[in-house]
Amino acid sequence: MLDDADDIHPLFHGAPKTTEFRKLRKRLVREVREAMDTYGMIRKGDRWLVCLSGGKDSYTLLAVLTELQWRGLLPVDILACNLDQGQPNFPATVLPEFLSKMGVPHRIEYQDTYSIVMDKVPQGRTMCALCSRLRRGNLYRIAREEGCSAVVLGHHRDDILETFFMNLFHGGRLATMPPRLLNEEGDLFVHRPLAFVAEADCEAFATAMNYPIIPCDLCGSQDGLQRQQVKQLLDGWEARSPGRRQVMFRSLMNARPSHLLDPSLFDFAGLMAGAATPPNDAPRLRADP
Repeated sequence: MLDDADDIHPLFHGAPKTTEFRKLRKRLVREVREAMDTYGMIRKGDRWLVCLSGGKDSYTLLAVLTELQWRGLLPVDILACNLDQGQPNFPATVLPEFLSKMGVPHRIEYQDTYSIVMDKVPQGRTMCALCSRLRRGNLYRIAREEGCSAVVLGHHRDDILETFFMNLFHGGRLATMPPRLLNEEGDLFVHRPLAFVAEADCEAFATAMNYPIIPCDLCGSQDGLQRQQVKQLLDGWEARSPGRRQVMFRSLMNARPSHLLDPSLFDFAGLMAGAATPPNDAPRLRADP
Protein backbone atom coordinates (compact mmCIF):
# COMPACT_ATOMS: atom_id res chain seq x y z
CA MET A 1 0.00 0.00 0.00
CA LEU A 2 2.79 2.40 -0.94
CA ASP A 3 1.73 5.42 -2.99
CA ASP A 4 3.37 6.66 -6.12
CA ALA A 5 2.74 9.86 -8.00
CA ASP A 6 0.43 8.24 -10.55
CA ASP A 7 -1.45 5.89 -8.22
CA ILE A 8 -2.88 7.81 -5.28
CA HIS A 9 -6.35 9.06 -4.55
CA PRO A 10 -6.64 12.81 -3.88
CA LEU A 11 -7.84 12.02 -0.34
CA PHE A 12 -4.29 10.84 0.40
CA HIS A 13 -2.35 13.64 -1.25
CA GLY A 14 0.02 15.09 1.30
CA ALA A 15 -0.05 12.02 3.53
CA PRO A 16 2.87 12.00 5.99
CA LYS A 17 5.78 9.79 4.96
CA THR A 18 6.66 8.77 8.50
CA THR A 19 6.82 5.13 9.52
CA GLU A 20 4.36 5.84 12.32
CA PHE A 21 1.72 7.18 9.93
CA ARG A 22 2.22 4.33 7.46
CA LYS A 23 1.64 1.83 10.27
CA LEU A 24 -1.48 3.72 11.35
CA ARG A 25 -2.87 3.76 7.82
CA LYS A 26 -2.22 0.06 7.30
CA ARG A 27 -3.79 -0.75 10.67
CA LEU A 28 -6.94 1.20 9.79
CA VAL A 29 -7.28 -0.55 6.45
CA ARG A 30 -6.69 -3.96 8.02
CA GLU A 31 -9.23 -3.43 10.80
CA VAL A 32 -11.89 -2.11 8.43
CA ARG A 33 -11.40 -5.07 6.08
CA GLU A 34 -11.59 -7.44 9.06
CA ALA A 35 -14.87 -5.91 10.25
CA MET A 36 -16.43 -6.00 6.79
CA ASP A 37 -15.39 -9.62 6.27
CA THR A 38 -16.42 -10.74 9.77
CA TYR A 39 -19.93 -9.33 9.47
CA GLY A 40 -20.51 -9.92 5.74
CA MET A 41 -20.97 -6.29 4.73
CA ILE A 42 -19.71 -6.51 1.15
CA ARG A 43 -21.97 -7.48 -1.74
CA LYS A 44 -20.47 -6.84 -5.15
CA GLY A 45 -22.24 -4.12 -7.10
CA ASP A 46 -23.98 -2.54 -4.10
CA ARG A 47 -24.21 1.22 -3.67
CA TRP A 48 -23.36 2.67 -0.26
CA LEU A 49 -24.45 5.98 1.23
CA VAL A 50 -21.40 6.94 3.32
CA CYS A 51 -22.48 9.50 5.89
CA LEU A 52 -20.08 12.38 6.43
CA SER A 53 -20.61 14.71 9.37
CA GLY A 54 -17.28 16.50 9.08
CA GLY A 55 -15.92 14.93 12.25
CA LYS A 56 -12.70 12.95 12.54
CA ASP A 57 -14.48 9.59 12.47
CA SER A 58 -16.44 10.15 9.27
CA TYR A 59 -13.38 11.54 7.48
CA THR A 60 -11.45 8.42 8.48
CA LEU A 61 -14.31 6.21 7.31
CA LEU A 62 -14.50 7.91 3.91
CA ALA A 63 -10.73 7.81 3.40
CA VAL A 64 -10.33 4.13 4.27
CA LEU A 65 -13.32 3.00 2.18
CA THR A 66 -12.06 5.07 -0.73
CA GLU A 67 -8.60 3.56 -0.29
CA LEU A 68 -10.06 0.05 -0.50
CA GLN A 69 -12.24 0.94 -3.48
CA TRP A 70 -9.25 2.60 -5.21
CA ARG A 71 -7.22 -0.59 -4.74
CA GLY A 72 -10.01 -2.77 -6.12
CA LEU A 73 -10.72 -4.36 -2.73
CA LEU A 74 -14.20 -2.91 -2.20
CA PRO A 75 -16.43 -3.61 -5.22
CA VAL A 76 -19.21 -1.15 -4.34
CA ASP A 77 -20.18 2.35 -5.44
CA ILE A 78 -19.70 5.04 -2.80
CA LEU A 79 -21.80 8.16 -2.45
CA ALA A 80 -20.72 10.49 0.34
CA CYS A 81 -23.57 12.36 1.99
CA ASN A 82 -23.70 15.22 4.45
CA LEU A 83 -26.96 16.13 6.14
CA ASP A 84 -26.90 19.81 7.08
CA GLN A 85 -29.32 19.92 10.01
CA GLY A 86 -29.51 23.68 10.26
CA GLN A 87 -27.31 24.06 13.33
CA PRO A 88 -26.30 27.67 14.03
CA ASN A 89 -22.90 28.64 12.64
CA PHE A 90 -22.54 25.37 10.71
CA PRO A 91 -19.92 26.02 7.99
CA ALA A 92 -22.07 24.84 5.10
CA THR A 93 -19.43 25.35 2.40
CA VAL A 94 -16.64 23.27 3.98
CA LEU A 95 -17.76 19.77 3.02
CA PRO A 96 -19.04 20.54 -0.51
CA GLU A 97 -15.76 22.27 -1.34
CA PHE A 98 -13.68 19.49 0.22
CA LEU A 99 -15.56 16.66 -1.53
CA SER A 100 -15.48 18.43 -4.89
CA LYS A 101 -11.75 19.04 -4.55
CA MET A 102 -11.19 15.38 -3.64
CA GLY A 103 -13.27 14.16 -6.58
CA VAL A 104 -15.63 12.24 -4.30
CA PRO A 105 -19.22 11.72 -5.56
CA HIS A 106 -21.48 13.34 -2.98
CA ARG A 107 -24.86 14.73 -2.06
CA ILE A 108 -25.42 17.60 0.36
CA GLU A 109 -28.89 17.67 1.89
CA TYR A 110 -30.35 20.50 3.97
CA GLN A 111 -33.06 19.68 6.50
CA ASP A 112 -33.67 21.98 9.46
CA THR A 113 -34.02 19.34 12.16
CA TYR A 114 -32.29 21.68 14.62
CA SER A 115 -35.42 23.81 15.00
CA ILE A 116 -37.53 20.70 15.63
CA VAL A 117 -35.13 19.49 18.32
CA MET A 118 -35.06 22.87 20.04
CA ASP A 119 -38.85 23.05 19.95
CA LYS A 120 -39.54 19.52 21.20
CA VAL A 121 -36.81 18.92 23.79
CA PRO A 122 -37.47 20.56 27.18
CA GLN A 123 -34.89 22.93 28.61
CA GLY A 124 -32.11 21.03 30.33
CA ARG A 125 -32.82 17.69 28.62
CA THR A 126 -30.32 16.11 26.24
CA MET A 127 -30.97 16.42 22.53
CA CYS A 128 -29.17 13.34 21.22
CA ALA A 129 -32.08 10.89 20.98
CA LEU A 130 -34.42 13.08 18.94
CA CYS A 131 -31.61 14.55 16.83
CA SER A 132 -30.36 11.06 15.99
CA ARG A 133 -33.85 9.79 15.15
CA LEU A 134 -34.53 12.69 12.77
CA ARG A 135 -31.11 12.34 11.17
CA ARG A 136 -31.54 8.60 10.65
CA GLY A 137 -34.95 9.05 9.03
CA ASN A 138 -33.57 11.55 6.55
CA LEU A 139 -30.57 9.36 5.74
CA TYR A 140 -32.85 6.39 5.05
CA ARG A 141 -34.90 8.56 2.70
CA ILE A 142 -31.81 9.79 0.86
CA ALA A 143 -30.44 6.25 0.56
CA ARG A 144 -33.69 5.11 -1.07
CA GLU A 145 -33.74 8.09 -3.42
CA GLU A 146 -30.16 7.36 -4.49
CA GLY A 147 -30.69 3.62 -4.98
CA CYS A 148 -28.37 2.67 -2.12
CA SER A 149 -28.57 -0.66 -0.34
CA ALA A 150 -26.74 0.45 2.81
CA VAL A 151 -26.29 3.48 5.04
CA VAL A 152 -22.68 3.47 6.24
CA LEU A 153 -21.88 5.19 9.55
CA GLY A 154 -18.64 6.20 11.23
CA HIS A 155 -19.18 4.69 14.67
CA HIS A 156 -15.93 3.19 15.97
CA ARG A 157 -14.95 0.67 18.64
CA ASP A 158 -15.20 3.18 21.48
CA ASP A 159 -18.68 4.31 20.42
CA ILE A 160 -19.83 0.70 20.47
CA LEU A 161 -18.29 0.05 23.88
CA GLU A 162 -19.71 3.26 25.36
CA THR A 163 -23.18 2.38 24.06
CA PHE A 164 -22.93 -1.05 25.68
CA PHE A 165 -22.23 0.51 29.08
CA MET A 166 -24.95 3.13 28.62
CA ASN A 167 -27.44 0.33 28.02
CA LEU A 168 -26.02 -1.59 30.97
CA PHE A 169 -26.13 1.33 33.42
CA HIS A 170 -29.21 3.18 32.20
CA GLY A 171 -31.22 0.81 30.00
CA GLY A 172 -31.06 -2.43 31.97
CA ARG A 173 -30.07 -4.54 28.96
CA LEU A 174 -27.02 -6.07 27.33
CA ALA A 175 -27.01 -4.39 23.91
CA THR A 176 -24.97 -2.04 21.78
CA MET A 177 -24.60 -0.74 18.21
CA PRO A 178 -24.24 -3.81 15.97
CA PRO A 179 -21.67 -3.66 13.16
CA ARG A 180 -24.40 -4.59 10.69
CA LEU A 181 -28.18 -4.50 10.94
CA LEU A 182 -31.27 -4.47 8.77
CA ASN A 183 -33.67 -1.58 9.29
CA GLU A 184 -37.22 -2.17 10.49
CA GLU A 185 -38.63 -1.83 6.98
CA GLY A 186 -36.24 -4.52 5.80
CA ASP A 187 -34.98 -2.61 2.76
CA LEU A 188 -31.74 -1.02 3.99
CA PHE A 189 -28.67 -2.23 5.82
CA VAL A 190 -26.75 -0.12 8.31
CA HIS A 191 -23.01 -0.80 8.29
CA ARG A 192 -20.33 0.29 10.76
CA PRO A 193 -16.99 -0.62 9.11
CA LEU A 194 -14.99 1.18 11.85
CA ALA A 195 -16.30 -1.29 14.46
CA PHE A 196 -12.77 -2.57 15.24
CA VAL A 197 -11.07 0.85 15.04
CA ALA A 198 -10.04 2.81 18.13
CA GLU A 199 -11.20 6.42 18.42
CA ALA A 200 -7.61 7.53 19.07
CA ASP A 201 -6.57 6.13 15.69
CA CYS A 202 -9.34 8.07 13.93
CA GLU A 203 -8.20 11.25 15.62
CA ALA A 204 -4.54 10.63 14.82
CA PHE A 205 -5.32 9.89 11.17
CA ALA A 206 -7.66 12.84 10.52
CA THR A 207 -5.27 15.21 12.30
CA ALA A 208 -2.25 13.97 10.35
CA MET A 209 -4.15 14.39 7.08
CA ASN A 210 -5.23 17.90 8.11
CA TYR A 211 -8.85 17.30 7.12
CA PRO A 212 -11.19 20.26 7.87
CA ILE A 213 -12.85 19.04 11.07
CA ILE A 214 -16.31 20.43 11.88
CA PRO A 215 -17.33 20.11 15.56
CA CYS A 216 -20.88 19.25 16.59
CA ASP A 217 -22.10 22.32 18.47
CA LEU A 218 -25.57 20.95 19.16
CA CYS A 219 -25.08 17.96 21.46
CA GLY A 220 -21.32 18.25 21.87
CA SER A 221 -21.79 21.47 23.82
CA GLN A 222 -24.19 19.97 26.37
CA ASP A 223 -22.87 19.17 29.83
CA GLY A 224 -23.65 16.04 31.81
CA LEU A 225 -24.45 13.72 28.93
CA GLN A 226 -24.61 10.04 29.91
CA ARG A 227 -22.17 9.22 27.10
CA GLN A 228 -19.65 11.73 28.45
CA GLN A 229 -19.89 10.16 31.90
CA VAL A 230 -19.36 6.66 30.51
CA LYS A 231 -16.45 7.89 28.40
CA GLN A 232 -14.78 9.38 31.46
CA LEU A 233 -15.25 6.09 33.31
CA LEU A 234 -13.67 4.11 30.48
CA ASP A 235 -10.85 6.65 30.20
CA GLY A 236 -10.07 6.11 33.87
CA TRP A 237 -9.99 2.33 33.48
CA GLU A 238 -7.79 2.62 30.41
CA ALA A 239 -5.37 4.94 32.20
CA ARG A 240 -5.00 2.51 35.10
CA SER A 241 -4.86 -0.60 32.92
CA PRO A 242 -3.78 0.12 29.32
CA GLY A 243 -5.54 -2.16 26.86
CA ARG A 244 -8.65 -2.52 29.03
CA ARG A 245 -10.92 -1.07 26.33
CA GLN A 246 -9.86 -3.68 23.80
CA VAL A 247 -10.37 -6.51 26.29
CA MET A 248 -13.88 -5.26 27.09
CA PHE A 249 -14.68 -4.85 23.41
CA ARG A 250 -13.58 -8.41 22.66
CA SER A 251 -15.99 -9.63 25.32
CA LEU A 252 -18.84 -8.38 23.13
CA MET A 253 -17.70 -10.94 20.55
CA ASN A 254 -17.55 -13.76 23.11
CA ALA A 255 -21.01 -14.00 24.67
CA ARG A 256 -21.89 -17.13 26.68
CA PRO A 257 -25.67 -17.43 27.10
CA SER A 258 -25.36 -20.26 29.64
CA HIS A 259 -23.38 -17.92 31.91
CA LEU A 260 -25.90 -15.09 31.77
CA LEU A 261 -29.48 -14.97 33.06
CA ASP A 262 -31.71 -14.71 29.99
CA PRO A 263 -33.99 -17.80 29.82
CA SER A 264 -34.97 -16.93 26.25
CA LEU A 265 -31.36 -17.54 25.17
CA PHE A 266 -30.62 -20.63 27.23
CA ASP A 267 -32.92 -23.37 28.57
CA PHE A 268 -31.93 -23.33 32.23
CA ALA A 269 -35.15 -25.04 33.31
CA GLY A 270 -34.58 -27.86 30.84
CA LEU A 271 -31.16 -28.83 32.18
CA MET A 272 -31.15 -32.44 33.44
CA ALA A 273 -28.46 -34.27 35.37
CA GLY A 274 -26.84 -37.03 33.37
CA ALA A 275 -28.27 -35.82 30.06
CA ALA A 276 -26.10 -34.63 27.22
CA THR A 277 -25.87 -30.85 27.33
CA PRO A 278 -24.53 -28.37 24.81
CA PRO A 279 -21.27 -26.52 25.48
CA ASN A 280 -21.65 -23.82 28.11
CA ASP A 281 -21.19 -21.06 25.53
CA ALA A 282 -23.82 -22.40 23.10
CA PRO A 283 -27.45 -21.23 23.22
CA ARG A 284 -30.04 -23.89 23.95
CA LEU A 285 -33.69 -22.95 23.51
CA ARG A 286 -36.68 -25.04 24.48
CA ALA A 287 -38.98 -26.00 21.65
CA ASP A 288 -42.58 -24.84 21.84
CA PRO A 289 -44.89 -27.64 23.13
